[in-house]
Amino acid sequence: MRGDFGRIVIGDGANVQDNCIIHSFPGRDAVVESDGHIGHGAILHGCTVGRNALVGMNSVIMDGVELGAESIVGAQAFVRGETVIPPRSMVVGSPAKVIREVSEKEIAWKTRGTAEYQQLARDCLAGLTPVEPLKAVEANRPGMAASDVVSIQEARRTSS
Repeated sequence: MRGDFGRIVIGDGANVQDNCIIHSFPGRDAVVESDGHIGHGAILHGCTVGRNALVGMNSVIMDGVELGAESIVGAQAFVRGETVIPPRSMVVGSPAKVIREVSEKEIAWKTRGTAEYQQLARDCLAGLTPVEPLKAVEANRPGMAASDVVSIQEARRTSS
């Protein structure tokens, strides 16, 4: 994140994942509203991501884009500058196009996924303790507990 030309505003509960870039054109802010979810490697440049919207991995959202609340941008989409995307839109492609309205089921899936990341942050904060660096890998080192969160594709398969 580099707020040298314009502010970067990240709303409550928003989630910006690894390797994202957030920047702005001079005099323009980059905004991720509350519960926004920005997938790995996405680039946001001087745009607004609406409340509870999802930007897929490696997508590029350009200057002046207004991504409506509860919209989903598919992975690797390129959203041209000054594009206004209505709330609850499914957006895919390069250049990106609205292909349909997001379903209630997809909004519930997205909301649940974001809640999982929010809980992960709370758990991390609550569990922070000072440690000494490991000198070797511990025998029987525990892994993460399994979760019942599934990909959207799996959710679609199991509900049919």
